[in-house]
Amino acid sequence: MTRIGLIREGKIPVDNRVALTPAQCKWMHKNSDDIRIYVQESDHRCFSDREYAQAGIEVKKDLSDCDILLGIKEVPAEELIADKTYLFFSHTKKMQPQNQAMFREILEKRITLIDYECLEHDDGQRILGFGFFAGVVGAHNGMMAYGNRSNTFKLERVFLQHSFRKLIHTYFGLKIPNIKVAVTGSGRVSHGVLEVMNLMGLIEVEPDEFLKKNFSYPVFVQLKGGDLYENRFSKTYFRQEFHARPENYVSKFLPFTFVTDILMNGIYWDEHMPRLFEWSDACRGDFHIATIADITDDREGSVPCNLGDATQDAPVYGVDKRTREKMDPYLPGSIDVMAVGNLPNELPRDASRYFGEQLIKHVLADLISGDSHTIDRATMVKNGQLTKSYEYLRNYAAK
Repeated sequence: MTRIGLIREGKIPVDNRVALTPAQCKWMHKNSDDIRIYVQESDHRCFSDREYAQAGIEVKKDLSDCDILLGIKEVPAEELIADKTYLFFSHTKKMQPQNQAMFREILEKRITLIDYECLEHDDGQRILGFGFFAGVVGAHNGMMAYGNRSNTFKLERVFLQHSFRKLIHTYFGLKIPNIKVAVTGSGRVSHGVLEVMNLMGLIEVEPDEFLKKNFSYPVFVQLKGGDLYENRFSKTYFRQEFHARPENYVSKFLPFTFVTDILMNGIYWDEHMPRLFEWSDACRGDFHIATIADITDDREGSVPCNLGDATQDAPVYGVDKRTREKMDPYLPGSIDVMAVGNLPNELPRDASRYFGEQLIKHVLADLISGDSHTIDRATMVKNGQLTKSYEYLRNYAAK
């Protein structure tokens, strides 16, 4: 019998998502005699302790007798239980300094860490993620911010609607002015953005049309890798080459900054990749972007004017293009930036339900069997030792 525990989220600000919903836990108990699930007490989870108890799942304070512990965000170092197997988004594969102490504690306590972000199908596509709902909420918040700046339409906050279905109803009759929205990326995040663009009635156009034509209705364009980057020498784009040698590539995005009202940014980025634009570009008189929803949310990353996380309570801040400092949103001489690290928290029940479905379908059986290349590839630490694929973290892990 494998004992699986759903841990209480300890990171601040608190995350309210879960890896498995009450209904999914109940289904697993009904369909498997080899698994027993327990839930740690929590007063901020999007599904209450009472809902789990009603589904027949035992709610308890201490999960130290469980074999596998499932969370969502990083676990505070002092809450880690020695000699356990953990699955959560550790945000350590890029050697993020804020999580270094936690990572060292994982090794010290002989923990096995399987990172959701590293779980991939054989073709390299990620198995698990909340990207679609991050895209939905990020797109809504980006449009909301532009509406507030321009005083042309009003949108309420997503979390007030409690579900994606109810959110959709708020778009009926919404009149968007004749704006241009650029959507970057081709993964789950951009799929969520595109869903909202279509629900709001924006029309998709091709990149060359977006650049050259004026429209009497609101439009959006989706810009994928080949639209955004090119090899500085050959003027071509090959995805594998770009990810292997990003320093050989430059951004092609600048012309879009002259005609775009809202940028919805959903691309993957690391420090070796070119930014979409630079600070000097943002200071140009013909830089037209007024609102940026940086959904992938890399501080000073592909969007240089991302000056760090906003909060769910206040998701938008202004950036003074001249001083490069944060200011109140919606003021002259600024760009409004929506940058929130836990966007799916505004639709936590929908997001958790989708995540749990993928976890059950693609991961849990392999996790229990203990014989899976997929699980092995995502195992960053095994019994307190770095695995071969993550040896590059040796200095990061050293005390």
